[in-house]
Amino acid sequence: MPWFPILLVSHIVLAITLLLPSLLLPFALRTRRATVESGNRLVRLLLQMQSSGTLIIGVGVAVTGVALIVALGYRLAAQTWLLVALAIYAIDLLLAFFVQRPNLHRLIGIRAAWDDEVWRARARRQRYVSYAMAGLVATIGFLMSTKPVLW
Repeated sequence: MPWFPILLVSHIVLAITLLLPSLLLPFALRTRRATVESGNRLVRLLLQMQSSGTLIIGVGVAVTGVALIVALGYRLAAQTWLLVALAIYAIDLLLAFFVQRPNLHRLIGIRAAWDDEVWRARARRQRYVSYAMAGLVATIGFLMSTKPVLW
C-alpha cells in the first residue's frame, strides 16, 4: 500500500483545513472592527475558506476518510485510539458548525465601538470555544502520535 501514507497525509491536511477558520477567526475579532473590512490577507482567506471552501474541503475529507476506512478495514476496530480520535473529531466538527460558525457570522458583520462591552464579551466567548476546539485537535494529535491501547 504505497498510496496509504499519501492518503493519510491528505486526509489530515484537509481535516485541519476544514476546522482552521473556526479555530483562528475568533482571534481576528480582537481588532473590534468588522472582519470583512480587514486589510489582513490571512483574515480574508479564512473568511473565504469558511464561506465557500467548506463544502469542497468537507467533500475531500469525506472521500479520503472513506478511503482510509476501506484501506484499514477490520483493523479499524482493533485501534481503539483511532475510534476515540474519530469521536473527538466529530465533536469538534459539531462545535465548529453549530456553535462557532453561527456566532462568528453574527459578530463579523457588527461594527463595534471601542467601549462596546457586549461585543467584546461575545468575541471573548468565541475565543474560549476556539481554545476548546484547539484542545480537542491537540488531543487527536496526541492520540495519533502515541497510539495508546485504550481498552
